[in-house]
Parts: sequence; C-alpha cells; structure tokens
Amino acid sequence: MTSSMNWTNPFLDANGDKLREECGVFGAMNATDAAALTALGLHALQHRGQEAAGITSYDGAEFFSRRGLGHVAENFSSSEAIADLPGTMAAGHVRYSTTGGAGLRNVQPLYADLASGGFAVAHNGNISNAQALRSDLVRRGAIFQSTSDTEVIIHLVATSRYPTMIDRLVDALRMVEGAYSLIVMTPEGMIACRDPLGIRPLVMGRRGDAVVFASETVAFDVVGAEFTREVEPGELVRVDFSGEVESLHPFGRHNPRPCIFEHVYFSRPDSMFAGHTVYEARKAIGQQLAIENPVDADFVVPVPDSGVPAAIGYAQQSGVPFELGIIRSHYVGRTFIQPSDGARNSGVKRKHNANRGLVQGKRIVLIDDSIVRGTTSLKIVEMMRDAGASEVHFRVASPPTAHSCFYGVDTPERSKLLAARMDIEAMRDFIKADSLAFVSIDGLYRAVGAARRDNSKPQFCDACFTGDYPTSLTDLSASEDKEAQLSFPDHKAA
Repeated sequence: MTSSMNWTNPFLDANGDKLREECGVFGAMNATDAAALTALGLHALQHRGQEAAGITSYDGAEFFSRRGLGHVAENFSSSEAIADLPGTMAAGHVRYSTTGGAGLRNVQPLYADLASGGFAVAHNGNISNAQALRSDLVRRGAIFQSTSDTEVIIHLVATSRYPTMIDRLVDALRMVEGAYSLIVMTPEGMIACRDPLGIRPLVMGRRGDAVVFASETVAFDVVGAEFTREVEPGELVRVDFSGEVESLHPFGRHNPRPCIFEHVYFSRPDSMFAGHTVYEARKAIGQQLAIENPVDADFVVPVPDSGVPAAIGYAQQSGVPFELGIIRSHYVGRTFIQPSDGARNSGVKRKHNANRGLVQGKRIVLIDDSIVRGTTSLKIVEMMRDAGASEVHFRVASPPTAHSCFYGVDTPERSKLLAARMDIEAMRDFIKADSLAFVSIDGLYRAVGAARRDNSKPQFCDACFTGDYPTSLTDLSASEDKEAQLSFPDHKAA
C-alpha cells in the first residue's frame, strides 16, 4: 500500500539507498485465535514494513480494529491487545509510511461501513491510476478519510451497482490498474485476491481448519501453518464461515509478471517465491555474478545482511574465500531517519564496521544486492579503504536500477537513481571502487529459473532495470502532462 499521490517522489527515504517494500499482509479465516495468529504472522513479515501495524477482526456480529505506529511487538504483544480483537476472522498489515502518508489515518487495514455491512481491506502494492479514480470519485461526492490509494478501492466497491459483494469487488478492481494483493473482510467471509499480472506476492495455507493468507511463506512457518499454494495472478479466493473455499478468475488469464526484486531483496531468505526458495535463488544470482564478472581477490565480503546469500554463491563459484569483512550492529536504527547528511553518514558507520584485522592489506570483493543512489556504497568502499584494504571491488547481485517503480516499492524519482545518471564507469568512479560490475538481466533470469529474459513476453516485472512497465501509468502520465503544460504554457499554439 502506498499513501502518497505525489508521483515526483512518492516513497523516498532520506538515505534512499535501499529499495524498500511498502507493506505485508496476513489473514486468518475460521481460526479460534485469529487475531493472535495474525499478530504472529505479522511478526514474520515485519521486514516488509516497520512504520506501523494494524489488525481488524470480526466475531460474527461486529468488526474490531486496533492500529498503531511502530512495530508489531509494540502494538500487539499484550494479552489485552489481542483480547480487544475477538472473532474467528482477522486480517493484518505492516507498512512503511510514505511522503505525506504518516499518521494513523493511513494505517491498515482500512475499514468502512457500507450499505451491505462492514468492509475491511489490507493492501500490498500500488494503484497507478488512483489519483485519476480519486478525482472522479470526489467529483461524484465521495469523502475520503485518508490519503491512501487503498481507500479508492473501498469507494469503488461502495458505489458499484452490482448486487453481491464479490461482484462489487470485481467491478471495482476492473477499474484499477497497477499492483495489488488484497485481503478483504466482509460479514460473509474473507476474500484474498491478486492483480492479473501477479506483481505483488500472495500465498495461501492451512492451519487445522483455518485458512490463512500471507505475503510470504515464512509467515506460515512461524504460525505453524502448511503452505498450500500461491494465490494465482488475477485469482479471487473466497472463504466463508462454513469453511468452503471458492476460486474465481474474473479477469481472464494473463502472462504473469511477478516482481523479480522479491528474489533479489524483498522476501526473507527463508521464504518460497515463484516456486523457488529465496535463499537458493540469491546464491544462484551470486554464482551467476561470479561467472559474468570474476576478479582476482583475497576475500569475498558481503554487505550485511542482504548481500550474504549472493556473496556465498559468488565465493562458491569463484573459489575466493567468503569472509565477514563487515560487521553489522543489529541495535542501530535505520540510517534514513537521520535528518542531516553528517548524521546520516555517521549512521552508516554505526551500522556497519570494518573487520580491520581481516581486510587490512587484502583485495576485497564487496557483494551487495543493489545500488540506488550510491551514497551508502561510497561509504562502504571508503570504510574498507580506511581499514587498510589494498583493493576494493564492488559486485552487485542485480542489474543497474535505472528506473523508478510505481507498483509499491519506494524508489526515488529517476533523476536521483545513480544508474539513470551515469554509465558503469562513472558509477565506479563515484563510489571510488577499483572495479564495479552488475549481474546481467539475462543472468538474473537464469539464476531464478528462466533460460533468459524473453523480451517479447517477459516472465517477471523488471521495470526498475529495463523500464518495461507491464501496466499503464495513468497518474504518472497525467503528472508529466501537467508539468509540461506548466513549463510550456504555449505548447498548443506551437
């Protein structure tokens, strides 16, 4: 879920050097401990959103909600918090706040009383025509309570003229473009659905008589549920209180385009995604990186923690020993909360420290998952040199990130992406490395189980690397047109 309608810089954090998922969702249906189960599932998904968390439950007569800023443990660890959420159906959400989007009014699940009864929704993804839909709804009299694109779905459902809730939801989603994985709660039961291209992940499992849904399979491991399958792209799975499960495909069949960055960074290494374990996929990416970009070195050093599996793969393929040349402190807050450049740079050093006794006088290959702005990469390279490394080579387990994402990932505007402004040699000079190389797009595809990228029918959404966006970007186009009109007011006459 994203909260801002500002397309110039929708998700930028102050450091801007990691692509961050915007949220994770979990749902439990026909579970005696639905809220407690959901809170535990959200703990496992905490890496997908650390600014706020919420849970909504239903006891057969009434909906109950509890939402708060901060981590899941800060809001749902007490027995009193869970006791406030009775019922056998519950859905939860963890999120990052976005530009203009902080505050409780945007914390999900969002809830509304519709003519047909209560309606709660938890959303992972981003609706790329939300601004256009919102403007039309406001003109027709809708009153919005948040700045969230998710609320657009609620209003579309509320204004649909179809007779049943499932038909109203389908009607609403037919007007939506972009990426979404949704968990919807109504008095009739739970509906889980995924956009027709399957850009954002959603999986289904069972725990006894309970049906559970989550953004990642690791949540099932934590709650003791058995992974059943992925919710298919374009599928709606409806579960009622009798336990009946119904699968619907109202949008037809499309060529799936799941986000390939789930393999690279977003998902936990102990999750399954697109039929592969994330850990093994990341090791394979590192192996491919070593095949394509070897270098003479003494040690392979991961940038903790996201670079570790790829670094293991690189070391295994290259024969260069894997060593922890950087030690990460797990007790330091994220660097992007620091307000000034000086404090932010200090934050990098407090979070990562060179293992000086190991790297001194050695040729080091640093492995990281991506380079966004390049500022953190620069600091890491400088830290290695300050610790006495004789050579510092940088290898990246993804292609250059040269394009912004509009499907629920917090990339900066394109002009702030290092790969959009520089070629690889200029990027190498910027981060002050002795060499710099990225895995190729075909190499990335091979590592995650495809022979190569099929340019006529790509198997993943890889727009952040290629600029090949799988859907229309209505709001972005409107924003660009508006900027052009403001910059060139006489363009029509010309």
